[in-house]
Amino acid sequence: MITSICSRTNNLYNMDLQNLFKNVRAASRKLNLITEEKINTVLEQLAAKALEKTPAILQANQLDLGRMDANDPKHDRLKLTTERINGIASDILNVIKLPSPLNRVLSEKSLDNGLQLKKVSVPLGVIGIIYESRPNVTFDVFSLCLKSGNALVLKGGSDAKDSNKVIVDIIHEVLDQNDLDKNIVQLLPPEREATHALLNAVDYVDIIIPRGSQNLINYVRENAKVPVIETGAGIVHTYFDQSADLKKGTEIVVNAKTRRVSVCNALDCLIMHRSRLEDLNYMAPLLAEKDVEVYADEQAYEILKQSYPAGKLFRATDEHFGIEFLSLKLSVKTVANFEDALDHIAKYSSRHSEAIIAEDEKTVDMFLKAVDAAAVYANTSTAFTDGAQFGLGAEIGISTQKLHARGPMALEELTSYKWIIKGNGQVRS
Repeated sequence: MITSICSRTNNLYNMDLQNLFKNVRAASRKLNLITEEKINTVLEQLAAKALEKTPAILQANQLDLGRMDANDPKHDRLKLTTERINGIASDILNVIKLPSPLNRVLSEKSLDNGLQLKKVSVPLGVIGIIYESRPNVTFDVFSLCLKSGNALVLKGGSDAKDSNKVIVDIIHEVLDQNDLDKNIVQLLPPEREATHALLNAVDYVDIIIPRGSQNLINYVRENAKVPVIETGAGIVHTYFDQSADLKKGTEIVVNAKTRRVSVCNALDCLIMHRSRLEDLNYMAPLLAEKDVEVYADEQAYEILKQSYPAGKLFRATDEHFGIEFLSLKLSVKTVANFEDALDHIAKYSSRHSEAIIAEDEKTVDMFLKAVDAAAVYANTSTAFTDGAQFGLGAEIGISTQKLHARGPMALEELTSYKWIIKGNGQVRS
């Protein structure tokens, strides 16, 4: 009897989700008829409403934060503040300023038979986002998807369920005020079963974009029947070459590591040319001041033990390389030459963001050409891997794959294209 009740409950749950997917699909068709002016009006009102509702958002966010250990690396990702909400509103307004990516003629030509062909940009359709923590994503992806004409199914984690709900309620309120279908965006329940349903919604969802840990991304890739764009974890390296400028390089390393440790563009591994190991003593006070825990290989450890606080310095093991720390932890790897640095990056990189600090132009040029990553930097911090920093408005994620989209994904990456063919009675023999 209990089994029968559970089965009936699951069937009703799946039917509810299927109806939700159907409604979002239907709403996506209506989006094609909404003017850019109307879309910009909605986004402008949403930015204002986010500021107006800041107390309610923060109250809901406190409920989520109360369920998470403050030492969890995801805690900072989950946390919203008045300053961060102001930043979110600013990003929404930046999206308004961007030109629409839709209905752009990508190419056109006339055939000998008189047919007129155009290749025109169009929305992807319905986009599913699966994400952990980061309630700011809810605002960011909605603004980008609306501007690019896409409907949206959101699957947030249970850790941010209260924050996500109040944010989606705010979005629905603005949509209602503008007589638009609220099914343009829907939030799935936080349960794992909803993730499974979304991954299998092949008749309703065009593409899924996961944002979160490598475990989440692997799970989505391995279980989805809907096409997936991977936004991989950021295992980020910076190579300090023998020609590096010490002062400039130190500022870059400290910024990349400590500006905000819970984001995917934060530095994880500092690769030091062995001729510059003594310079670690120059960097040490600034890193120690920020409470960075350093996991150094044997050569770097012998140098750092002269200057680094004993309670913050540890000998590195294999597990400290190829890891996204998302915290105030940094590994240090010593290499004999440039080729060894490239080999280390190739072995451990997640192909997200990689950097070199060097004054020798030939070395810089070789690094930029040889390193396989979505964003490759010379003499600057990897903290800039961000859609807003790249002038894209906001971002829907950092793609680490090579098909369709790579790096910060914004409006253009949320479109496909179709061929439009006009004739005057032509038939094919």
